[in-house]
Amino acid sequence: MRKLLTSTGMLVALMSPAHAEATKIGVITTLSGPAGYLGEQIRDGLTLGLQATGAEFELVVEDDARDPNTGVQVADRMLNEEGIKLLTGIVFSNVSGAVVPETLDAGAIYVSPNAAPSGLAGAKCHPNYFVVSWQNDSLHEASGAAAKKLGYTTAVALAPNYQAGKDAIAGFSREFGGTVTEIYTGVEQSDFAGEMAQIRNAAPQVVFQFHPGGQGIAFLKQYQQAGLLGSVPMVLSEPSYDGVILKAVGPAAVGLTGTTHWNDDFDNAASKAMVAEWAAAFPTTPLTTYAQQAYDTGLLIGGALNKVGGEDIEALQAALKAADFASTRGSFAFGANQHPVQDWYLTSIEADEAGNPKIVTKEKILEAVGDVYAADCKM
Repeated sequence: MRKLLTSTGMLVALMSPAHAEATKIGVITTLSGPAGYLGEQIRDGLTLGLQATGAEFELVVEDDARDPNTGVQVADRMLNEEGIKLLTGIVFSNVSGAVVPETLDAGAIYVSPNAAPSGLAGAKCHPNYFVVSWQNDSLHEASGAAAKKLGYTTAVALAPNYQAGKDAIAGFSREFGGTVTEIYTGVEQSDFAGEMAQIRNAAPQVVFQFHPGGQGIAFLKQYQQAGLLGSVPMVLSEPSYDGVILKAVGPAAVGLTGTTHWNDDFDNAASKAMVAEWAAAFPTTPLTTYAQQAYDTGLLIGGALNKVGGEDIEALQAALKAADFASTRGSFAFGANQHPVQDWYLTSIEADEAGNPKIVTKEKILEAVGDVYAADCKM
């Protein structure tokens, strides 16, 4: 699937006035399969964020089908045939691990709205590589800290067997500090009956699991069907309980504990503006952290384009590094490896007036934290 966004509906590429030229931005993301909604959230959040800055841009969007080889082929076409110098959009770390080095080797810039594998955060950091979301480990360290704060000492941690899954369990275990039984699932797995039996046999005090997109929906539904939802508490990081997942699971999700860097109840001007813009554009679609991260990515990129344009890569790199934008999450800065330094929050899944699950922010559990790999970055 290949799309050049022009001027229809919400998927608008803001074309420049006749006297100016819009900067092409390549968006490689996952738009098909059970995880396709994640890419849609990123695409649409990015568009809204860029629009909010008034920058002149044109998005070229392609589906990577969650396949690293496809991602590399798309990147090669964008970089070498279309001359695009700025890429973004990737959801999954296995795709990111293949595409980002290709992008940097071509002298272009990659700004991540989501995937941030550990292998690119330390010694392999690069001046042209930026991450707006979080580093993979730190995302789940917050869940480990929450589980520890809640008094649990034994856990089963489950995640797909690829880089982001490995980073997830490593991050959770690092902050949890207790005994962790690790279970790795298949990247495309949808039947978790065996894992449910393993959890029951292990009898942990708490379960942590990282399964984004359609896998997350399947896992939570099967956890409920196995009778575990009411007996073994679960602490989740934000990709495993986004608004789409909660809508699919329904009232059974009430009572779960989560951690996040942003929620739609945040009381700051940038967040309120984004929530209102999303509601106007997509009134029936939940606003997730994927869209929020992409919106912030759009604010960052758009602000940099307004300052220097998109032709001078060195100038654009410096403008991005300054991170001169008001983040929807509130406090935001780049660390030494150009990954976020930010706050993390404990949330609970509570019932709204209709009994459906909603995410409620409870308290800040980590403040101004970066990631463990930044010390190895020698930029």
